[in-house]
Amino acid sequence: MPSVIHDIGGLEVYAWSSTVFVITSILAAALSSQLLAHAGANRAYAIASLVFSVGTLACATAPDIWVLILGRAVQGLGGGFFYALAYAVIRLVYPARLWPLAIGLITVMWGIATLTGPAIGGVFAEHQAWRAAFWVLIPVSCALGALAFTIMPTHTASGPQEGMPMLQLALLIGIILILSLGSVGATPAKALISVATAAALGVILLRFERHAAARLLPRGSWSPKSALGAHYICIALLLIGMQPELFVPYLLQALHGLSPLWAGYAGALMALGWTLGSITSVSWPAPMAARTLVFGPVFGLSGLLLQAVFVPQAHMPWALIPICIGLTAVGFGIGLAWPHIVPRIYQRAAEGEQDLAAAGVTTMQLFSTALGAALGGMVVNLAGLTGQDSTTGAATAALYLFLSFALAPLFCIAAAKRALAE
Repeated sequence: MPSVIHDIGGLEVYAWSSTVFVITSILAAALSSQLLAHAGANRAYAIASLVFSVGTLACATAPDIWVLILGRAVQGLGGGFFYALAYAVIRLVYPARLWPLAIGLITVMWGIATLTGPAIGGVFAEHQAWRAAFWVLIPVSCALGALAFTIMPTHTASGPQEGMPMLQLALLIGIILILSLGSVGATPAKALISVATAAALGVILLRFERHAAARLLPRGSWSPKSALGAHYICIALLLIGMQPELFVPYLLQALHGLSPLWAGYAGALMALGWTLGSITSVSWPAPMAARTLVFGPVFGLSGLLLQAVFVPQAHMPWALIPICIGLTAVGFGIGLAWPHIVPRIYQRAAEGEQDLAAAGVTTMQLFSTALGAALGGMVVNLAGLTGQDSTTGAATAALYLFLSFALAPLFCIAAAKRALAE
């Protein structure tokens, strides 16, 4: 993204490319069961491929940042379909005994993509060819769609869901959009109004969700006093605490003079930490595994505080060591807890609501990612990222960004203790 901003502008809406992608991914994930039921797995994948390719084409040819953001929104629809269909189709093409292995392979592929994606993007940016990073995705997406259309089962699923929580989804998206709009040209008054409006929408969402026939999450999930609600809060706060990663490549280039390639590699350390954390804790026995709900955010808090101290230290090569340790620690903390917090949610959902609990994890994950990106954009713009000279503004923005987001794992520790006190 730093190379994109340098070419077509849009620093004030830096976070929007990720925010709109996740917003439309939330919509697509919610609609994926209908798509699968009506089109079958092969056509559903083909449609997802087509939508993703159209969005990628718009990004590759974007004359300005707004066209790029529109392309990312369309990409998000296709990506959301891919994300949800990958899990849904497992039940159609594999016997039950192979489901855990298949889900494990998906997780490994996600880790590889997250680890290598920023680095590969950095190679394109290094050669001033950011548009090529989008162009190369189009034949890959089309080939995936053609292959899926050929080999995936043609029969449809058992039928569409009995109703969709459309109002709740609209409220979730409204919260993200209001916060994203509040981050553009942010002033304290504008930020306060956008946060207050988003909070009001959140209250409406909570009240409606309690009595709705079609719900986003299982019953009791919206109460922080319940164990199930505390677990969902932990997921939200863990993911929000990860979102400063979005700004790390820009800050490392502006403050520490890293090339786009090396800034991309540094940003990928968080994904490496997530992988290492999961590998470390996945086989732990139940008593120790439960403690990862507390250990995880402790690592995240430590990593964000390290970055708050050392990222603003411009042009000090030695500062890159604790910065890299901090990035890895944030990812390690999430990875440490993730293999255990998700099954605990499945186990605590009421009978007949396990599928809703599983879908709720994806919804909460995507919403928290978008929410964190929007809040991050607001913080850095309020801190003066675009209003001062590049070094001073970036240093101030980095300090406030990492300190404010350190509150997320701090609150997560309290939520984790509540979750474990059942």
